[in-house]
Amino acid sequence: MPFTDLEPVARRPTATIIAESIRERIMDGSFEPGMQLTESQLAEALGVSRGPVREAFQRLAQEGLLRAEPHRGVFVAELGPDDAADVAVARLAIERAAAEHVADLGPGPVLDGLRQLVEEMAVAAAEGRWADVAEADLRFHELLVAGAGSARLTRMYATLLAETRLCLRSLPVEHPDPSDVVGEHRALLDALATGDRVAAVASVSAHLASQVGAGPT
Repeated sequence: MPFTDLEPVARRPTATIIAESIRERIMDGSFEPGMQLTESQLAEALGVSRGPVREAFQRLAQEGLLRAEPHRGVFVAELGPDDAADVAVARLAIERAAAEHVADLGPGPVLDGLRQLVEEMAVAAAEGRWADVAEADLRFHELLVAGAGSARLTRMYATLLAETRLCLRSLPVEHPDPSDVVGEHRALLDALATGDRVAAVASVSAHLASQVGAGPT
């Protein structure tokens, strides 16, 4: 049979797709902290029944991105300083593991992508474009975790990255010196490029510790 070597097409539940869509809008700022989301409006906009929207709400509430208030509705979470500190602790655990894996990879597309982001960060810092420095910073860490090749680490980190962005929108931010941010990422990139797992983990730890409460990390 000519079709015996074909693999089944992966099918994802509708609620999963809806949850990803809402998460992306929280991350890009379309759904702001404190904004109310309604099942009926989202179901109509997406062309689905309210059941999968309700399930997506439940998933995102478990992740901490939404909060459900009895008799009031569902709202995008507003995070405080304690939440930001807790997010940093969780990110550190994941990024340490990711740094070890990426350090073992050696030269390749992951390091090339990280190097490109550091260069974008450096140009933005030199031109005083803090928002672009921050965006390249977050993309660097997202690629670092994705580069580890672990679906579970990537899945867990997606929620933490969304929560990081929520913290940036919910809390007053004291921006660190952009040149310091660039320097810390260069140090991490150098450690990853040399394959030094100990140095890579140390760089991640020092960077996240220096940035807690001071903007994106």
